Amino acid sequence: MPKDQTYIRKPEWLKTKLNTNKSYRGLKKLMRDNRLNTVCEEARCPNIHECWSERKTATFMILGDTCTRGCRFCAVKTGLPNELDWGEPERVADSVVVMGLRHVVVTAVARDDLNDGGAAVFAETVRAVRRKNPGCTIEILPSDMKGDYDSLHTLMDSAPDIFNHNIETVRRLTKRVRARAMYDRSLQLLQRVKEIAPNTPTKSSIMVGLGEEKEEIIQAMDDLLAHQVDIVTIGQYLQPTKKHLNVERYYHPDEFKELKEIAINKGFRHCEAGPLVRSSYHADEQVTQASAQRRINYMKGYEKQENKEVDFTF
Repeated sequence: MPKDQTYIRKPEWLKTKLNTNKSYRGLKKLMRDNRLNTVCEEARCPNIHECWSERKTATFMILGDTCTRGCRFCAVKTGLPNELDWGEPERVADSVVVMGLRHVVVTAVARDDLNDGGAAVFAETVRAVRRKNPGCTIEILPSDMKGDYDSLHTLMDSAPDIFNHNIETVRRLTKRVRARAMYDRSLQLLQRVKEIAPNTPTKSSIMVGLGEEKEEIIQAMDDLLAHQVDIVTIGQYLQPTKKHLNVERYYHPDEFKELKEIAINKGFRHCEAGPLVRSSYHADEQVTQASAQRRINYMKGYEKQENKEVDFTF
């Protein structure tokens, strides 16, 4: 461990229960059999056993398992990615059917090697999931695609139910925490989504424990609201390996409760905040009424076309 890095013991509230039951093992086998990646595994999410064993939810990570960026908080492998796999969208959609999901999150590694940042494959994944799972709401979590708005249009043409893009940290720490990402570019991307699709809920996430001040967190909330972001999630940064940024401080659950109250009072439509909260944590519960209504309208058209009954319950 570097001399300038101080180890802070994890508090009791960060301990999670390991549960590798039949459901967990079944989902893990499903992912391997279909040659799929999940951010749950690649990013070493602390909630993987709860989500896979109890909630039967997962966040699919498309466009391969190798990211072109090397953010200092993230455990996903960095390097030269493989060629695009155009069979991946159908495999994701088939897995959603098997899992019986009603809400699915699709994220991806950053693909700065591609002109569109992988937007075309992303969009086809959304369409494939919707085609095979017409009652399932779809949340997407793309990279900033280097701020290319043509790529954003390609992605938004697939009409996702929720658009999620994370600023990750406060403005002051962005350069140290995020590789090749820009705080303002991320905010502008979220704003542009509203210009393209005003009724699509937008969402972002902030990690704490990297050395930020409370006032900076509140300013980040204000910045998100100023760019019409509807949902915010706030969680504790956990160091994935000794090569990554160290934890400067662990926030107490009461502090997260206070941050949630501040966010709601400021005007966010929903806030999930807690030590183990991640961007897609309990994402199935974050589907807003507006998103649900959009899906109902879509499904009514689908029902008429296919002349079959559909369950509209969300």
